[in-house]
Amino acid sequence: MLIGDVARRSGVSARMLRHYDSLGLVRPTGRTVSGYREYSGEDIRRIFHVESLRSLGLSLRDVARALDDPGFRPSELVDDLIRQTQERIAVETALLTRLRRIGAAEPADWEDVLQTVALLHALGSESAGRRQRAALSSAEQVPVPVEALVEAALSETDPNVAGALRWAMAQSGDGALELLAQGLTSPAAEVRERAVRSIAEIPDESAVALLEGALTSSDTTVRRHAALALGARGVADAVPTLIDMIVEGTNDVDAADALSALASSPESADRIATLLVERLPHGPVESAARRRLAQAFADIPGTTASRALTDLSRDEDPAVALTAAYILTLRTAR
Repeated sequence: MLIGDVARRSGVSARMLRHYDSLGLVRPTGRTVSGYREYSGEDIRRIFHVESLRSLGLSLRDVARALDDPGFRPSELVDDLIRQTQERIAVETALLTRLRRIGAAEPADWEDVLQTVALLHALGSESAGRRQRAALSSAEQVPVPVEALVEAALSETDPNVAGALRWAMAQSGDGALELLAQGLTSPAAEVRERAVRSIAEIPDESAVALLEGALTSSDTTVRRHAALALGARGVADAVPTLIDMIVEGTNDVDAADALSALASSPESADRIATLLVERLPHGPVESAARRRLAQAFADIPGTTASRALTDLSRDEDPAVALTAAYILTLRTAR
């Protein structure tokens, strides 16, 4: 079969067939009297083998090895191809994500596109200062797509940059909440913490609902951040977790401040004071917890808190007794 017929039947161009011949990859078995290439049935089968292997991403050199080297091990090459393909997919996926984010920003012209690309690059910079500037400028220039802000916030380790990113997300409205909610279920503890801290700074009722759900999280850190944020927003469901924080000595000052803000009515003050009394531990080992609880009573109005402080002023631990007595003096002066 002549080269033109082979090209028509195989779908491989005559030019490529000549290239295969020059490489020694597929050499026609014979020649006509006029010197034209003449391919046998075996030659054509080899062409199809070559095309099949090329469809897997093999180079022509690897195709030749696969067909002619008796010691060739296909498993190793297939593993390499898998790795290379995964790398290409990762690159293409990153490009697709970047394009979608640019599209989400709804650029009006190419200048907007270029500014969005610059901000996206800056958010991924190795320089913390550059990342922070990108976050702060996102609300002033062409807005950074909220997906990019959330991704950056959930992976950011620098506290200053993280704060700027949380601020930028708060300016973007509630669009970030759905993505941040996914962060609350991340297998990585640090991502869960970043997610709840970001949700806490978004002034939206949907954020409150997410924070209330976070109070039941198995992650202690998530529960604590949610409780502090909810306490600041006047949500009474945060009280038990805030008291736990005081007893355990974790952000106890912030937790006590949140409790005092929640004790805005006589009913709520009495309820909080009663719960604090219920958590008063006994024994010398627990004296530090009693002292923290005494300090928490300072800004809780009402007779229940005053009675608890009177009892604590007679505590067996002098430090607890002095703290409670001092707080009682301040309450009397007020």
